[in-house]
Amino acid sequence: MGVVNVTPDSFSDGGLHLDREAAVAHALQLLADGAHIIDIGGESSRPGAKVIGSAEEASVSSKSSGAKIAVSEREELDRIIPVITSLKKKRSDVVISVDTYKAVVARAAVEAGAEIVNDVSGFRWDPRMAKTLAELKCGAVLMHMRGRPEEWRTLPPVADMVTLVKRELRERADAALMAGVKRDRLVLDPGFGFGKNHEENYPLLKRFAEFHELRYPLLAGVSRKSFIGRAVARDGKDAEIPSRLYGTLAAETAAILNGAHIIRTHDVKACADAARIADIVVS
Repeated sequence: MGVVNVTPDSFSDGGLHLDREAAVAHALQLLADGAHIIDIGGESSRPGAKVIGSAEEASVSSKSSGAKIAVSEREELDRIIPVITSLKKKRSDVVISVDTYKAVVARAAVEAGAEIVNDVSGFRWDPRMAKTLAELKCGAVLMHMRGRPEEWRTLPPVADMVTLVKRELRERADAALMAGVKRDRLVLDPGFGFGKNHEENYPLLKRFAEFHELRYPLLAGVSRKSFIGRAVARDGKDAEIPSRLYGTLAAETAAILNGAHIIRTHDVKACADAARIADIVVS
């Protein structure tokens, strides 16, 4: 799954693909590099980002002075829909995932040609999301997150992050099924870096195979994350994003060896090569 951020402020590549043509060109290159899915997002969920769950919250947020302003439904749609439609025109066979937690955006994206909704909130921030996904009958990625991005720095530590994530993923998946989402359309993601401090991510990777107990396909998104920058730090300084490629590939390979079905990555060509070798090992 190749990442296309149509945002000015994503932690890794914000601003690079905000223009529609630049975003489409990048998506086409990711497909040429070996991506099977293109994940298009119009709002950053970087640490500290302000997020909302409805148009009403967006209206309130836009009137708040001195605060980080969340992206409204309209702005998010204006960013991603032209990219989805243009990409579909150029490659009708492309499988598109939309990275959003807003039900209105999810519906519009699927109607424009997306086949998957990738919700970092696990269908929790917008109470309409699960029902919307059930109606759309599309694929869905349910990701685990603790708190909201603006709260991450103040969250208390967790003694056993793997057990917590497994329990909460099971609860949230069950809630989605109760809302009408079909089990065979659901993929789970433990949410590396989302409400977990640096040290809490390593057990998720080491014990990734335990998530198979939930009996769903699994997605891993470790690409360029800060915990990788910490792991490959030099002289006491975390590696900057451009220096995280090899650490990213090692983490992605470890995830595949532990049974990940989908890897969400920025560096598709390098990941695809590593995945081919990892697939040989696990086949």
